[in-house]
Amino acid sequence: MIKYQLKCECGKEFESWFSSSKEFDKLEKKKMLSCICGTSNKITKQLMSPQVAIGSKVESDKQKEIFKNVQKKLADLRSYVEKNAEFVGDKFASEARSIYYDKKNVRNIYGNTTPEETNELLEEGIEVSTVPWISKTNS
Repeated sequence: MIKYQLKCECGKEFESWFSSSKEFDKLEKKKMLSCICGTSNKITKQLMSPQVAIGSKVESDKQKEIFKNVQKKLADLRSYVEKNAEFVGDKFASEARSIYYDKKNVRNIYGNTTPEETNELLEEGIEVSTVPWISKTNS
């Protein structure tokens, strides 16, 4: 895992974790990174200083415990969503619009969108959230 300090073209700065630097590069190339502001996918890495491990084993164990706790919470979130919503896959944007505009077949859904589709939904006033989706093998 690697943590990067990121900056959006809107000026917001935030941190995010990636499985590797190659993973960040792949997501950036595919324009799959998006800002917490929800309006842009033009994200750049900022200069960061490496964390030098000078701490004790107790600090390392504490960090591992925190990481395991976060992984568990993300796995619990995934489980909750899967149990309480319908997976609509790549049809998420069209299904969300159908629910929002037609008010028929109102239900909880989850699925996949591109950053552009997410921005369009938000511009239309349709509330959507991007959730970190931990794989079942990592939980």
